Amino acid sequence: MLHSSWQETIDSAYQELPKAYREYLEQGDGYFPTMPECFNAFATLPKENVRYILFGQDPYPRVQSATGYAFIDGKVGSLFGERGLSRDVNRATSLRNFIKMALVAKGVLTIEDTSQEAIAQLGKEALIQTVGQLKDNFERSGVLLLNTALIFSAKSDSNKHIKMWQPFIRKVLQEMQTSDPVLILFGTHAKALGKMGYTEGYRDVTLEHPYNHTFITSPKALELFAPMDLLARHH
Repeated sequence: MLHSSWQETIDSAYQELPKAYREYLEQGDGYFPTMPECFNAFATLPKENVRYILFGQDPYPRVQSATGYAFIDGKVGSLFGERGLSRDVNRATSLRNFIKMALVAKGVLTIEDTSQEAIAQLGKEALIQTVGQLKDNFERSGVLLLNTALIFSAKSDSNKHIKMWQPFIRKVLQEMQTSDPVLILFGTHAKALGKMGYTEGYRDVTLEHPYNHTFITSPKALELFAPMDLLARHH
């Protein structure tokens, strides 16, 4: 279900998709997340509250994990365990590195030691506990969590889906131009939006993909995300 503030924009952007591809989407078979969940990024954050658009690549290649929000892995419940980060977070490389970066940005973890042992010793009372709370904090900071392709079917189809969604993404960016959000571009496919001219007129922050271990200590990432305090628990 779309937030009402997005209805007109998404209806218009959806019509930009090729007719045959729209028919494929409306059949609802062979891909995930299916409709309307693939539009979840537009479900809870009002259009007028968007301050940033974070572009990931495409949904996680697992039904349980693909939530319709870039970077929010539905298979992950708890962020922390007795030994540091939870087992599910540790298995999700990009999320693991992002959480470590956010802990460094918060000032509770040092760049010199981001080990499981160091995380296990942290007091967690003031920290969020679940990936759902992380999504809420992103949105509290005005971050729209959008992939360059909204669905996944097979790894071999990723580039095809990214290409098919380009007219949709272009239309959304055209519609958002007047509110002047900052674009956060993770990795190669997000950066390609700039090469195609889609990001012209926008301020953007281009970052290495969190899959890379060096993301944890990236000065640009730390500077961008520190003020958001994404791991803070809100009561």
